[in-house]
Amino acid sequence: MKKVFTLIDENKKPARMVEAAKKTINKYIKRERKKTLTEGMDFWDFNCQFGADAEVALPVHLKQLFVAIDQAEKDVLESFYVEIVAKEVKRTRKPTEDQ
Repeated sequence: MKKVFTLIDENKKPARMVEAAKKTINKYIKRERKKTLTEGMDFWDFNCQFGADAEVALPVHLKQLFVAIDQAEKDVLESFYVEIVAKEVKRTRKPTEDQ
């Protein structure tokens, strides 16, 4: 998903626009997680980027995406860009202290 969300609308408050953006993002993530995984893969992971526009977007962890959106609202940005790409991942073991 590559999308620019606007926060300025003459008929809606910015807080409502932020809620709508978060809802759209959550809906996309939920839909991607429902897809079937290929053989040998364990779960879906997401590569996310966030910025004022596509040229200045920086990588951000999925858990920090909503924090970044809240910060965009506090900074009174007119719009922000979000890119989320789903990828299949195989679980790896954490290294133990003896290794």
